[in-house]
Amino acid sequence: MSDDIEIPEVNYVSGSGVPIRGNDIDTDQIIPARFMKVVTFDGLGQFSFFDLRFDEDDNQKDHPFNEERYQDANVMVVNANFGCGSSREHAPQALMRWGIDAIIGESFAEIFAGNCLALGIPTVTADSETIEALQDWVDENPDGDIEVDIEAETVTYGETSVDVTVDDAQRKALVDGVWDTTALMKSNEEAIRDTAERLPYVEDGKRV
Repeated sequence: MSDDIEIPEVNYVSGSGVPIRGNDIDTDQIIPARFMKVVTFDGLGQFSFFDLRFDEDDNQKDHPFNEERYQDANVMVVNANFGCGSSREHAPQALMRWGIDAIIGESFAEIFAGNCLALGIPTVTADSETIEALQDWVDENPDGDIEVDIEAETVTYGETSVDVTVDDAQRKALVDGVWDTTALMKSNEEAIRDTAERLPYVEDGKRV
């Protein structure tokens, strides 16, 4: 791998939490479609959960992302089937730009989890009782530290440590630092070019 491009290993994430309660929160709720008409993902963070956070007159609704005590949180705790719906990559992009580094939940839509992995954001799972207990703890301890150990598959908060599940492929990609496929391709650009030169079906002049 080229020395110019280094993909960080993601073994561990820690920080305070923010509970987002409710099953089947889809990508349109995470980032409404009207905010996706952008050339880059920059600035998407402020629109996370926008329609759940504001009414038609832009008055704030009751939502954790609006609460002062959760403004510095970087570990989100969610329920079942989070990130379902359309496969827009803007959803995890918006959450990342809000400041989310890891998501703990009951379950995730497969494509959403894959899009999170492409950003180095682990999506770890646990049963509903474990998630509810963690959400309750975060409610009571908004400044409390949550430690997510991806390799060991544990989450620790307060005096409690619980086992969680990290998809095998996700865990390997994060721990080995191979989650950013675009960076991997760039770092191996010369090898890819050499391979393309040897392929009989790649025309001369078509190789980058």
